[in-house]
Amino acid sequence: MPYSTIALPPASTSVLAPVAVFVTLVKQVTLVHLPARPTVRLLRRYPYRQAMANWDDVRRIALALPETTEGGSHDGLPAWRVRDKPFAWERPLRRADLDALGDAAPDGPILGARVPDVGAKEALIADDPDVYFTTPHFDGYPAVLVRLDRIGVEELTELVTEAWYARAPKRLAAQFRADTGATA
Repeated sequence: MPYSTIALPPASTSVLAPVAVFVTLVKQVTLVHLPARPTVRLLRRYPYRQAMANWDDVRRIALALPETTEGGSHDGLPAWRVRDKPFAWERPLRRADLDALGDAAPDGPILGARVPDVGAKEALIADDPDVYFTTPHFDGYPAVLVRLDRIGVEELTELVTEAWYARAPKRLAAQFRADTGATA
């Protein structure tokens, strides 16, 4: 009887060692080896294999970026800015948010982060709605809300860095790219 195989995404980055997963397809068992360096998307499916982020991680990642300052937002909660432009902030849900989200409202810590545009925001939410979400308050605004207790440190680093790039002046961002060898 024929059986199917699974194509896994190409390896990118991780600290996980290779693991084997048994997959049953059409009454056949096929041994599938995960790549030595699984992608972030694969890590999301196995969150027990990675550390979840916290506010100390956000602070460490944000303050490692050039010309970043930490200060209070208008309601006194932590916010991180590059040249006085906010790119990440603590954003607890307000009464209107809770009413709009209903039973789907998360109860853990919430991070707000700028994204390059509304299309990027929609892509993040579509890709992983367990981590990324929005409220009507942010409709049409290039920012996404993140369930901090459901995102890994590696993915958080990517998100905060991209938020920084979205707000940093072009020359500063270009200099940082050149210094770190990052590609645009």
